[in-house]
Amino acid sequence: MRIRTKILTCLEVLIVLALCLALPQKLFAHGTAIDTGSGGSGPVKLTKEQQDAIGLKTTKAEGRSIDSVLVLNGKVQLDPDLHAHVSTRIEGRVEKLYASVGDRVEKGQKLMDIQSRQIGDPPPIVTIEAIVGGVINERDVTLGESVDPNKELFHIIDLSEVIVEADVYEEDVGKVKPGQVARIRVLGYPDDAFEGKIKFIGAQLDGEKRTLPIWISVKNPDWKLRPEMFAKIAVVLKQNEDVLAVPKDALMEEGGEKFVFVQTGDTFNRVDVQTGVQDDLFVEIKDGLVPDDMVVTDGKREVYTQSLMGRGVKPSTDTD
Repeated sequence: MRIRTKILTCLEVLIVLALCLALPQKLFAHGTAIDTGSGGSGPVKLTKEQQDAIGLKTTKAEGRSIDSVLVLNGKVQLDPDLHAHVSTRIEGRVEKLYASVGDRVEKGQKLMDIQSRQIGDPPPIVTIEAIVGGVINERDVTLGESVDPNKELFHIIDLSEVIVEADVYEEDVGKVKPGQVARIRVLGYPDDAFEGKIKFIGAQLDGEKRTLPIWISVKNPDWKLRPEMFAKIAVVLKQNEDVLAVPKDALMEEGGEKFVFVQTGDTFNRVDVQTGVQDDLFVEIKDGLVPDDMVVTDGKREVYTQSLMGRGVKPSTDTD
């Protein structure tokens, strides 16, 4: 009885599929119907409205230099020269506070006044100033509190430049040198590549991990890079000059075949390509494209899906 039930279910599925294939198929998007015909892969035609709806973007295939890179994982850290822990050398009581957590301060700006416990009439007042410029990251003191020389009062950080720490495996140690350019990417800003330079290479390997630490100094004027962010690093080792290339974002792969979608007017054609060297941004195209071909970067998956469904665009006459 169970076997018969399974057979009937399979027959019903086949009947439904046959009916679906026999009927004209339409996909509606913003008042336009894409005629999917009888299925199969082919060119796709999209109106300007549809292109906007899927956020479609294109870029030219063009000659450029592609970097050979060493890819590392790392973490953003404070530059040791651009943050400071503020304390005092005297014992006393907090009389006034001029700064709170989150405030931007300049070097030399007043942070607080402490009434000293030294004898005097009145007791002397000592003003604590910012020893670096930046933002108050921590304030571990309140009005009227007693303080002593061992207490940290403020932590000031300046994120205009940060350090990205990474570990280089023993077999790659000979590839890295001070001053080499590195590109940094973080999860919080996937479309941004932050450029820095190697400023420090460790003198001793980690005995267990068999890695050597490096520091990459990165300008951070918008303060997008924050301490403890995980980072993907591409250290530039050399450049391959003037090769035909497209952004890696344009490349797709299926069944071992690599391809892109090329735009001609309102038509998008799948073009199989042969790739060569690549870095973290671009990939060389050895065969399949010519200079100035417009390839799809954003929206390529939507175009691919529609290419599998069929081809052609026509105005919709449906009202529902």
